Amino acid sequence: MNAPHPDSGTRSESTPVLLHTAAELHALSRPAGARRVVVMTMGALHDGHATLIRTARTAAGPEGQVVVTVFVNPLQFGEAADLDRYPRTLDADLVVAAEAGADVVFAPSADEVYPGGEPQVRITAGPMGERLEGAARPGHFDGMLTVVAKLLHLTRPDEAFYGQKDAQQLALIRRMVRDLNFGVEITGVPTVRDPDGLALSSRNRFLSAEERHTALALPRALFAARDRLAAQQALHERATATTANVGRVAGLAALGESRAAADTQAVALARPSGGPAAVRAAARLVLEDASREQPPLAVDYLALVDPADFTEIPDDRDHGEAILAVAARVGATRLIDNIPLTFGALT
Repeated sequence: MNAPHPDSGTRSESTPVLLHTAAELHALSRPAGARRVVVMTMGALHDGHATLIRTARTAAGPEGQVVVTVFVNPLQFGEAADLDRYPRTLDADLVVAAEAGADVVFAPSADEVYPGGEPQVRITAGPMGERLEGAARPGHFDGMLTVVAKLLHLTRPDEAFYGQKDAQQLALIRRMVRDLNFGVEITGVPTVRDPDGLALSSRNRFLSAEERHTALALPRALFAARDRLAAQQALHERATATTANVGRVAGLAALGESRAAADTQAVALARPSGGPAAVRAAARLVLEDASREQPPLAVDYLALVDPADFTEIPDDRDHGEAILAVAARVGATRLIDNIPLTFGALT
């Protein structure tokens, strides 16, 4: 595939500049005063990645520069078999990147990113990196943060975009950038889903038709929890707006409106929300049903966590932001998904 010279700093309308080395990347110029934004991927690009690139294109503006990295990071894989199994589709990735508006695709080899072998000095994710995905995949987040740090240094962007489907990864990148004083803005982009609700993932291609049917329990569980919270908070809105009191209940009962009296009293006594326990229960019910499907869903975790540090939300929490996250296996494929929730307000 022909590409403009890296020094051109101009954007081809159909073909991004394809670079493989740090030297080529450092030689890449950008128009004076223009923003450079980066989207980091491990390749096998799909519509979710395309949404990230399009969002980056808008943020960069017509004079800015959008760099897409394509690198399958060996430090993030606990088993060599998983690393070997990860799809490599660079030619197809270039087409997706071009159509979404990328200017540059940086696709280095492992030797280019880690000259001399695995790095002796790495970024450590800390306690947040040991929870949920970190517990299921020890060392994963250390490897992820190490390569993100390297790619941020190599690409030198003003802003970097990451998908919210990998919510714990996004939270850790934001924490690293803040704690270690990286001069870059980190922006999350909402999860992109297929029409049936399944979150887009490069791993979805490994699902058979039957396995995909079972996997749909993940978004169903999240949406059931969201709807449960919304319904309970709507009831609280009714309670807030109701002027119900003992006299009103007694008056309705005296008129023979016992059902109305009971409803008025129930609304008046409604809790501010159903609480985290109710949210978890709504999701868990869907997942338990899916565990009896053929093929079955095997849940790794269901967690309602604080987005700041991914610790579990206590059952008495009645306000604030939360993330409901789930991970499960269907056959040989492991999938993750999550949804943001807000307690104390209608969602």
